[in-house]
Amino acid sequence: MALRDDQDALDALQDSMIKLVRRYGTRSKEQWAPLFYAILRNCVRDQQRSRQSRGSILGWFGRLTNLGEREAGEPAVVDAVPQPMQELESEERLRKVLNAIADLPARQQEAFLLRNIEELSVRDSAIAMGCSESSVKTHYSRAVHALREKLETV
Repeated sequence: MALRDDQDALDALQDSMIKLVRRYGTRSKEQWAPLFYAILRNCVRDQQRSRQSRGSILGWFGRLTNLGEREAGEPAVVDAVPQPMQELESEERLRKVLNAIADLPARQQEAFLLRNIEELSVRDSAIAMGCSESSVKTHYSRAVHALREKLETV
């Protein structure tokens, strides 16, 4: 989300994985997730500084939520195809949520995504964010309150 471009995100992901393996491959598996997210955060920041190209987050999520499209070799499921109005409403709700998340301050956004999307613990999120556990809790709480307020008024 922070890079808003698939290719930039893939580059950051690949760089982070390589750095994790090279520098921390001998560490225990429990340490890998927080280390990976800390490395990834730094790679994202490096790319944000060096690249000016920005894509649309809605385009990225749109490709993930196009229910009519399927991967090659994936069987078509007739029952799972939503009605056009349901799909439109679903995309609109997703757009509102993504806009609300994008409007959060960077640290709140990071805490929210690490805790909810990546499902990291408070401890692992703190390591990944390079801050204390209480800071993660504060940023996460503020993010949740801001999102509730924003989404209730929309």
